[in-house]
Amino acid sequence: MGIDPGTANLGFGVIRIEGGHMVALDGGVIETSSSDAAEKRLSQIHDSLHDLITWHQPSAMALEDLYFGKNVGSAMRVGQASGVAMLAAARNGVDCFAYTPQAIKNAVCGSGDAAKRQVQRMVATLLGLSEPPRPDHAADALAVAICHGGSAGMREAAAAAPPATARVAN
Repeated sequence: MGIDPGTANLGFGVIRIEGGHMVALDGGVIETSSSDAAEKRLSQIHDSLHDLITWHQPSAMALEDLYFGKNVGSAMRVGQASGVAMLAAARNGVDCFAYTPQAIKNAVCGSGDAAKRQVQRMVATLLGLSEPPRPDHAADALAVAICHGGSAGMREAAAAAPPATARVAN
């Protein structure tokens, strides 16, 4: 399960890895009202994520790592949403992983400098979708899930591989 954190719009994306490819199972946005108090918005995010985790039973939750820009208030709200997502995962026994925006772009497009539209098109291609997922936050969350899915696959392959033996040439 991938998460694009935010308090107004938190994107989520659920994928399954089947053999050598990934399949999208679910994706969307948890929206909260700006007229609600922060604690009510965070509670709504937690409850919605709890329901999604209970429904999908993900093996992991991957989050886009917090990016600190010039807007400290925005960064704080993203951090709060990330914390609530991690809490929902922990309470359901799901391990969490975080990836920088550059790592996600690199995993999806092969370049950490990829444009947002390029990432969205590659998400559609990698998941076999006819068009990029909508809304944008859902596409971003699916990109996070793809990043983790590829990383998890590499970790599992490395763990299953026999230990390398050193060979010294004479």
